[in-house]
Amino acid sequence: MKRTQSTTKSRAAKPRKSAAKTKTRISAGVDVGKAWLDAAVHKASGKLLRQPNTPQGQAAIIGFFLEHEVTRVGIEASGSYEFEMVDAMREAGLEVIVFQPAQVRAYATFLKLRAKTDAIDAALIAQCAAAQEEARDEPDPRLVPMAEHLTYLDQIAEDIARLHTRLDRYRDQRFIAGIKDEIDRLTRRQRVELALLRKQVRIHADLVERLRLLLSIDGIGEPTALTLLIRMPELGTISRERASSLAGMAPFTQKSGRWVGQTHVSGGRGRVGKALFAAAQAASQRWNKALIDLYQRLRAKGRHHSVAVVACARKLVIFANTVLARGTPWVAQN
Repeated sequence: MKRTQSTTKSRAAKPRKSAAKTKTRISAGVDVGKAWLDAAVHKASGKLLRQPNTPQGQAAIIGFFLEHEVTRVGIEASGSYEFEMVDAMREAGLEVIVFQPAQVRAYATFLKLRAKTDAIDAALIAQCAAAQEEARDEPDPRLVPMAEHLTYLDQIAEDIARLHTRLDRYRDQRFIAGIKDEIDRLTRRQRVELALLRKQVRIHADLVERLRLLLSIDGIGEPTALTLLIRMPELGTISRERASSLAGMAPFTQKSGRWVGQTHVSGGRGRVGKALFAAAQAASQRWNKALIDLYQRLRAKGRHHSVAVVACARKLVIFANTVLARGTPWVAQN
């Protein structure tokens, strides 16, 4: 009897791990091209598969992953060719990490890997996926088509800006008239597309509320608010430092030993940073008292105009993160 009790205590002191915790995660990688998909399973020599980049090929690769009990897949962003594959894998229940090309090449440099073929790249991406400690949350499926719509609007605005620049090049009135007609056409298209995007946002009460909070901030207009709403859904749930970094507005110090370099901002989400910088230029001159004061203080200290505007842009994204975290509108300074 005593022996039985002793055995029971011993087992209680060392509980067995659950199957979920002991099960090893298996990672894989996909190298995406316009015509082909190359897949590799991490630490599985010879486990490679090439398929055409078609719905049938995507299904074959997903079946290949499920057959090998893959749970996480890395894939490299390739300028839209990966979109359908990413959606299909997520629908199949696979955890997907989308890597930027610079991340994959940096990892290859770390491994001193110089050879480059589609199969080698697929295996390399699989290694990147296995090395990633935590995957980002999957994007809100409602925001994915809105982000594409917003990119279309951004490109229309860029086309209009280029046409305005082009006007200065010509003297022939026929050419000038043609360019002006094209500007008018694109401007009308821009208004129509913006109205359609607004309509899509209004379908969802939570997005409408977040947009309202963003628009309460002095200096953030509708284009910037939509950019933050759609391209930075993390706002309100992250730290101010993380928000600045994601927007590409976090200053990075360059220092080594006695050498001290200049501090610059870099990285982040390019279109978000561009929208914030444009908004901060206007807000720091007219619309937001807090930013006007900050801009003037920095300029008085001899800071360059661009440096002062970047500081104001960083404040804007911090304001946005704060109002969304609190769930209350912005209160302007007197």
